[in-house]
This record gives sequence, structure tokens and C-alpha cells, in this order.
Amino acid sequence: MKISTSSFVVLVASAAAGVNAWTPASTSKMTTAMSMSTDLSQAAFVKPERVVRDQLPTLYVYDHCPFCVRVRFALGMKNIKHNLYFLANDDIPTPTALVGKKISPIFQFPEDNMVMPESMDIVNFVDGDERFGPTGVIAPASGRTDLKDWQKSVQSLLRTLQRPRYVATGLLPEFQQLDGRHAFIKNHQLPPYDKAEWKTGDMTMEEKLKIYAEAMDSDPAPLLEELNAKLIQLDDKVACEYYCTVGGLSMDDVDLWARLRSITIVDGVEWPTKLRNYMNNLSELADIPLYDEMAMKCETAMYETKWTVLVVHPKFNRNGTHQLEVGEDAISEEADGSRNEISWMDMHKMCGLEMSIMLLANASKA
Repeated sequence: MKISTSSFVVLVASAAAGVNAWTPASTSKMTTAMSMSTDLSQAAFVKPERVVRDQLPTLYVYDHCPFCVRVRFALGMKNIKHNLYFLANDDIPTPTALVGKKISPIFQFPEDNMVMPESMDIVNFVDGDERFGPTGVIAPASGRTDLKDWQKSVQSLLRTLQRPRYVATGLLPEFQQLDGRHAFIKNHQLPPYDKAEWKTGDMTMEEKLKIYAEAMDSDPAPLLEELNAKLIQLDDKVACEYYCTVGGLSMDDVDLWARLRSITIVDGVEWPTKLRNYMNNLSELADIPLYDEMAMKCETAMYETKWTVLVVHPKFNRNGTHQLEVGEDAISEEADGSRNEISWMDMHKMCGLEMSIMLLANASKA
């Protein structure tokens, strides 16, 4: 996400003063879903004063998880200082010690010696307790079915585009190590597979890695065309650039914005103006960055231009059974027959891709 110099100065100055003095970048007029003309300078959400408890609450999350983002969004909009603990995706002991199973988000509030799972329970708690500032800052959910219907209509599409990119960037905190990336791939199916056949069927880990690799290697143009059309539909359903439902910030925004954030990890998405401003404005207010700077194309052309023919590391054979670990080197064979050693780090910098996925993708072409 890119922030203008003027907006950055305002945000930093506000934080230093302990009071939010957010000024919207735009004061242009727009039409709401009810065809009512509204000045954006009046529509913009104004955050309460900063809340800093003597004992800070801790929120355990995965960065990509929309349920975790719901709670981060609520804490950010309410201006509540908290510790943020990013769990590795394969970390089972930490959440199990807290709530008895692997789950996120988890909210730990030391003042009450309380540990709470479930995103909406946490949001309702922090917005209903005066120790966290004014209560009722976030209005209840409106009950709109059009937003839920839209989300269902893009579920398979977004899984195909987003899930391989989560692990492929190598940058999200829960996927910093190979174990975390493989734990995610092991447990998160890609269409057309359903959850049961992916997790409990006869599919091997190598087969799952290959499916993820093929998803990364496929031409995203048809999926992007479909997604761009869906975003135009959603733009018509969003009330304005600061909230999705007429009347102000609500639980509708808590859920919708959290789900839309992950779309920014996909390069080539064409956001309608109002919807893009909605994403940017609430990102700054909630203090949750978007993924634009790490957005990934992952088209076939990228493999062809940057990888030529990836071959035979001494420990790698063409059937894809060996996976390069972080720190290992590989050998590339150029079109002219010359051979060059490529360090793992250089390969990572070229594409930012998870090595085991890359190798299996190339092995499938060999």
C-alpha cells in the first residue's frame, strides 16, 4: 500500500499525540447505495483516543487468515494497543497450550486472566468493554445477504488464486519456514478438490505440491477476468469509501474488508475506484497493511524467461521426489547448453517462490 506524504505526516503526528486526527485524502462527493449524496469528509470514520492498558492484550494470528484480520481490524479501528504474535502455520503446541487445540485467532487478556478464541466473540468483547474505550463503536451486522452471496460466488475462484500465492511469496510470517508452508499445503485444498478428499483421501504430499505448482504455473488471465467482473459487481454494493453499508462502520465491514484484503496478493487485479479507496482507507485506519507490494503474477511466461530449464541438482531427480531446502544450490542449464550454479537465495530473489513448488513445477514440464 502506498501512502501519500501528507497522509503519512498526519498519521505519525496523530500517533505521537495519542489522538487520531485522520483527515481523508478526498473530499469529493459520491452517491451511496441509497442514492444519497454524502461528503466524504463527514462520512470518514473517526477513531477514538488511543487505549493503552498497563498489561497489553496479546493477539495470536496468522497474517493471511481473514478471521484473524477481523480482530486486528476491530482493534485497529478502536485504536487499542496490543501485542501481535504471528504463529507459524505448523505450530501446534502454542495454540494448544492456550485453548486446547490448533486454532486462530486467540485473544489473551492478562488483566482478567482470560484466553478467548473465535473472532467475532473477541470483536464483541473488545467493543463492549469500557476498558477498551467507547463501546458500540462498530455497529451490529446489518443482515445483508447480498454481501454473503457475493462472497460465496467467488470462494473457489479466490482459493485458486490466493492459496498458492500465500506460500509462494515466502514473506508471510506464518510461512517463513518450509514446515509451515508444507503444513498449509497439506491441509488446504485447491479446487476442484473438496476438503474431505484433500485431507483424508489417498493423495500424497508430492501430489499436493504438484497441484499447487500447476496452479501457480497456469495462465491467470481467465481467472482475473472473472474476478475483475465480480469486483465491479461488489463496487455497486459498497456504500462509500469508508464503509460498505449505509449508516457507518459495522460488523459488515469487519467481515468484508478482512476477506477482501487477501485479493491484494494477486497481481493484475483491476479494482473499481470506490472499492479500491475503501480498501486503502480502512487499511490505514485499522493499521493493517495490504499485500500490493508482494503481489504475484506467477504466469507461465515468468518461468520461461527467468528459469529457462531448471535441472538436476546432484540430489534432485526429474520425477520430483527431492525438494531443495533453504540454503541449497541448484544447477541451471541455459538454452545454449552452458551450465551455471544458481544459489537458493538468487533463485528466491528472482521470483520469490517456494523452492519445492518451483522444482515440482519444472519437473512436471521435463
